[in-house]
Amino acid sequence: MNKLSKLPPIPMAHPEPLIEEPCCGPPLQPASSHFERPGYGIHSFVQDFIDTAGGAVPVVKTELTNSDVLGTLRARLGVLRDRYKVAPGLYAVGRPGPDSPVLVTANYKLTFDSLRKELAGINSWILVLDSRGVNVWCAAGKNTFSTQELVRQVQRTGLEKIVTHRRLILPQLGAVGVAGHQVKKACGFEVLWGPIRAYDLKHFLANDFTATPAMREVTFSFAERAVLVPVELALLIKPSLWIMLAVFLMSGIGPEIFSLTAAWQRGQMAVLDYMTGIFAGAVVAPLLLPWLPSRKFYIKGIITGLIAGTGLVWFWHGIESRLEMLALLLLSTAISSYTAMNFTGATPFTSPSGVEKEMRQAIPVQLAMVGCALVLWLAAPFLR
Repeated sequence: MNKLSKLPPIPMAHPEPLIEEPCCGPPLQPASSHFERPGYGIHSFVQDFIDTAGGAVPVVKTELTNSDVLGTLRARLGVLRDRYKVAPGLYAVGRPGPDSPVLVTANYKLTFDSLRKELAGINSWILVLDSRGVNVWCAAGKNTFSTQELVRQVQRTGLEKIVTHRRLILPQLGAVGVAGHQVKKACGFEVLWGPIRAYDLKHFLANDFTATPAMREVTFSFAERAVLVPVELALLIKPSLWIMLAVFLMSGIGPEIFSLTAAWQRGQMAVLDYMTGIFAGAVVAPLLLPWLPSRKFYIKGIITGLIAGTGLVWFWHGIESRLEMLALLLLSTAISSYTAMNFTGATPFTSPSGVEKEMRQAIPVQLAMVGCALVLWLAAPFLR
């Protein structure tokens, strides 16, 4: 639990912290600083605290530790991703003063880490909004990185007592959720829109808060797409286990009512085909996104699924029934189309209305392909 950013400093009349008597067990050890409290831990990214007119503020490191890197890896793989966040509030980098810039970000720790590691050598304040552990762009669309939350954190942290200027630097991708004129009216702070990428911040700050055209341009390069693939795959693991179990069971249905041999032999083919569809839609389609025909993601997935499924059927010599071949081709195409369509939420090319429109078109097509594949797969053993 990280609530240290909320703790006020102990008055200087008590230079040594008081030790509370435990209800049981060994006595509590003396605190290493007057900011510690029983039952609370200091995260590894906090290296110190400074006293301000608004209370105690944690000073964070700009170097990422092994625990930060492992946490990022877990988040990329989708492990406890919804819990990967820091406490909202005010943080410090270096030794900021009343004139130091205030940079605003979300409380998704990956976003927080991306910001602080780019601030080495810069004395600044970081104001973290409660975005429910979601990144700036998505949180702005969900209205958690919002005007109301920004004003609330400014007032809650007593920022007007800590800095003499009245400027807040926000990431450009948060613009959809924040109205600058309303922030100014509510708390007196002016909103300045910073660059899209955190690594441009040093140049932005050194250039008198001026962004170049390149800093305003949204990119979605091969590397930026590739880093999102593990998240997409991780989200599919749990439902895929149940789907593969169902596939094995359905593969055993035949003239003999149920055959374990058929369930194993036909089930292997169907599961491999299902995994081929996932690979085609969740890996190949995102990586080849700009070069695949059509603007619709589900059609891109149909293309990659057809190619991958055809290759699998062609090289799988155990398939004797044309009905089974067609069923596998339809299944891999449907799965590829669906997983490719899921990637729309991770790209800068789509809008909520556009995604909704595409889903209305795609889902009936995908359900029809899955339905036909199931009918053909179940009918094949009876028609040999």
